[in-house]
Amino acid sequence: MELASETGDKICVLVVDDHKLFTSGLARIIGAQPDMEVLAEVHDGAEAVKICREEVPDVILMDVFMPGMDGIRATAEIRELLPHAAVLILTAHADDEQVFRGIRAGARGYVLKDCTPEEVAGAIRTVHAGDTIMAPSIARRMLGAFEEARGSELAPPLTRRELEVIRSLARGRSNREIAVELGIAEKTVRNHASNIYRKLHIFDRTQAVLYAIREGLVDAPGPRQRRASGPERSP
Repeated sequence: MELASETGDKICVLVVDDHKLFTSGLARIIGAQPDMEVLAEVHDGAEAVKICREEVPDVILMDVFMPGMDGIRATAEIRELLPHAAVLILTAHADDEQVFRGIRAGARGYVLKDCTPEEVAGAIRTVHAGDTIMAPSIARRMLGAFEEARGSELAPPLTRRELEVIRSLARGRSNREIAVELGIAEKTVRNHASNIYRKLHIFDRTQAVLYAIREGLVDAPGPRQRRASGPERSP
């Protein structure tokens, strides 16, 4: 394992996968991007956590199934160490349980391993910008599971302002952009978001977006990728 030098303004990426040939290919794809640099290639979750105790990657491209510490546990530990880092899970399977475990652990997005190099690079840029990205098949499964989990339970009513905020969240607006759009303070936006999460028994923007799509508050994204604003650095 070899660490990269200072990355300057480039997106610093840590690649984590137990298949060394696949990892090397990912590293070459990322290294070829003019705005990215590979911090290191590692092959298990424990090694990824160790790197994150010593270095500060911007994005961690994380496999799920690895011997020893798997990618979900590594994601949770890395998010504890580096709350501002974005974990992007790259997996071969859109498995419901693993998806939800990853989201709960703090992953910013899921991309399937059969995606193109351009899609990998785009996903890295997306999560680095603070947004959430999911492969369409994973987004469909999450929406279905979200619907099933809520069943016929009636959600508590949201106020007019809370509805405006959740619509803006679902359209990918940042807290600052929502504040300007609605003519309110950024702190007030955060308070409304916290109230929304509490009322709907959800935990982050990804789930808020899924709720907004399910309830028809916003249109579902296009067929290529479902994209939504991810958890901001300040709750």
